[in-house]
Amino acid sequence: MVVIGKKKYQSGEGAQFMTRRAALRKLQLTLKDFRKLCILKGIYPREPRNRKRAQKGEPGIKTLYHKKDIQFLMHEPIIWQLREYKIFNRRIGRAKAMKDFAKVRRYLNNHPVLKIDHIVKERYPTFIDALRDLDDCLTLCFLFSTFPSLAHIPRDQSLLCRRLTIEFLHAVIVAKALRKVFVSIKGYYYQAELKGQTITWIVPHHFCFEPQTKDEVDFKVMSTFVEFYIVMLGFVNYRLYHTLNLHYPPKLTNSGNIEKTLVDEEAFVSERISALNVSLVNLDSSLSEVEDDIELDQFSNETDAAKVEAAKAEAEKIRKLKNLFKGLKIFINREVPREPLVFILRCFGGEVSWDKLLFVGATFDENDETITHQIVDRPSISKQYVSRFYVQPQWVFDSVNARELLPVEKYLMGVVLPPHLSPFTENRQDQTYIPPEERALMDPDYKLNNMETDSDEDEKDEEVDDKNKNKKEEIEAENDLSSGNEEEEEEEKDDDNDVQIEEKEKEKKKKQNQLQKKKKMKVQAGEIIKENSWEKARQEKQEYRLREKMIKKKHRKLYKSMMKGREERAKEIWLLRKKRRIHDAKEKEKRKEQRKANKNKSVK
Repeated sequence: MVVIGKKKYQSGEGAQFMTRRAALRKLQLTLKDFRKLCILKGIYPREPRNRKRAQKGEPGIKTLYHKKDIQFLMHEPIIWQLREYKIFNRRIGRAKAMKDFAKVRRYLNNHPVLKIDHIVKERYPTFIDALRDLDDCLTLCFLFSTFPSLAHIPRDQSLLCRRLTIEFLHAVIVAKALRKVFVSIKGYYYQAELKGQTITWIVPHHFCFEPQTKDEVDFKVMSTFVEFYIVMLGFVNYRLYHTLNLHYPPKLTNSGNIEKTLVDEEAFVSERISALNVSLVNLDSSLSEVEDDIELDQFSNETDAAKVEAAKAEAEKIRKLKNLFKGLKIFINREVPREPLVFILRCFGGEVSWDKLLFVGATFDENDETITHQIVDRPSISKQYVSRFYVQPQWVFDSVNARELLPVEKYLMGVVLPPHLSPFTENRQDQTYIPPEERALMDPDYKLNNMETDSDEDEKDEEVDDKNKNKKEEIEAENDLSSGNEEEEEEEKDDDNDVQIEEKEKEKKKKQNQLQKKKKMKVQAGEIIKENSWEKARQEKQEYRLREKMIKKKHRKLYKSMMKGREERAKEIWLLRKKRRIHDAKEKEKRKEQRKANKNKSVK
């Protein structure tokens, strides 16, 4: 009897994976259309456990996909739309070659449209799922919104990205959802909290740059991602605006009489919306404001009381943070980047304006006496008002991260600024050096106890020096007087000797009484055994070595590399702390010299 078994690679990993070439043959698509389909559907190559089995014994490294993923793509209706595109391009090319422009016009009027709404709904069944995956979407859309007109990027795509990102910023402003900000070389980092989901994205700096000429970046692949993200962000904006009781697409509150006065009313509205300094139309006028109060569940008895108190404290901090700049009127100077500062200040309740000749949407002029702060990024200004503070832009960012209005003395015009630290480094690894400025940002108590005492220590050192000088002078004066008063001291010494003899007799009697009382007591005092610290350290070291010997052979190399890395990190921390000590000592000496110079000037 002959047993017929399965052939090689018909089960296991050999049957689970498929090469890209085989996938193209099965789907009957070109590589370009296959890439587009995979990006839209979220299909990506897989890494097998055993590449030789997955590739059915073929040599080299090939791009592999799961067979189930390719079968999933076979039922996608977009494949037919991609094939229609191929037929459309073939017909247009043939009509152009025949110079039949009437046919070309007719084909262009019936241009096939790629609809991917159902894919967005399929990939994100709920609104929370879409918010959870919004980080990359926002970062790429903000990047494309800054691009100029390039050959490989459609102009309509960058304009649509600009419109959608501005709409999202308006939603964050109305919800007061911004939590953290940071300025880096890459751009502006923002973190918002919407519906309990933390969303972090980057907005690049607006620089004039040349179009990309090199082939380092594949703009076609990026453009395909943006096609999907545009539809996704449109759905998210629509849902956000309706949850915030706002009309979508956004409308201005006072845009009723614009149609009579202006020809291009749409351009007028879009410019003022992109200014981020206007209030939008509500769906229901009775609900004028969004409720900012955070309600905590009071019925859960299982949670720890300390955790509940911490949650309440955090909710109170967020409530105060939402109204951080409330009541402040801030004017932005011409040289300061307008959009990020307007977005941040309006998120926290501040009133903002700028030069009306620079951009539309200014609400008050520079000569307004009620302005509290003016943001300036230059060393001096010819005309200044006494009723306002002239601060640098970093004051806004640092105040948001500190969750309080920082004193303006460190951020005044022309002053050397303190370090701008990232607020996104809370979950740190062990054995890392944290500078004192960052520790002060993370822990306000450290700031009060340690950082603000540097100047006090310098003053104390100077006071100690002055006291030592005064003591020396007093000792010299006493030596001068001692020679004249030796006779009087001898007479006083005789009287003192008599008194001392009497006191000694009294002390003897007291000691005798104490000894008699101790003899009568039955409880004896125990002996104190001192712990030998050297012996304890030796024992702990010996136990540690025994634990090291218990490590398995296959894990020893990993353990050694971990210990080596720990030693290197400890050495690095030691060097950084040493540099910091040297730097602080030099700064301390400079401050002392300045104070001495100021004292000498005041004396003269």
